[in-house]
Amino acid sequence: MGLQKTITTYIPQGVFVITSKLNDKINGMTAAWVSQVSFRPRLLAVSIAPQRYTYEFIKNSKIFCINTLSKDQIDLAKHFGFKSGRSINKFENIPYTYSLNGCPVLKDAIAYFECQVISECQAGDHMIIIGEITDHKILKETAEPLIFKWDDFFGEVEG
Repeated sequence: MGLQKTITTYIPQGVFVITSKLNDKINGMTAAWVSQVSFRPRLLAVSIAPQRYTYEFIKNSKIFCINTLSKDQIDLAKHFGFKSGRSINKFENIPYTYSLNGCPVLKDAIAYFECQVISECQAGDHMIIIGEITDHKILKETAEPLIFKWDDFFGEVEG
């Protein structure tokens, strides 16, 4: 087992779709590196590679939404994870609504947390974006979250 697979096996993470808006455009991407980082105020962080299209949206709009996926939504996670919003509309045929400040909320998500960006910092090849929660809702109380497993997304490829 390679180091990346070992890390993702023994430091479990959920699977989320991070959405944002920029002017009249929306986009989203799959992410597993999401965490609460403060009690007061309630702050959440997401780690995103700066070349990702969604990062461009968040950097300029200063807003993002974390959509929590359920354990049976691996195909939805792959849909938002393996193609760029620069070349396709990821929301085509995906039911969604909007959060308080206009970020896309997947209607099939089990919960969402909209955040206003308060800071960011570079961490190796990613940017850690920290946001204060401005809107949230549990959409499916009995659903269990999807936990990231390397092989579900990348098979035998070592990261």
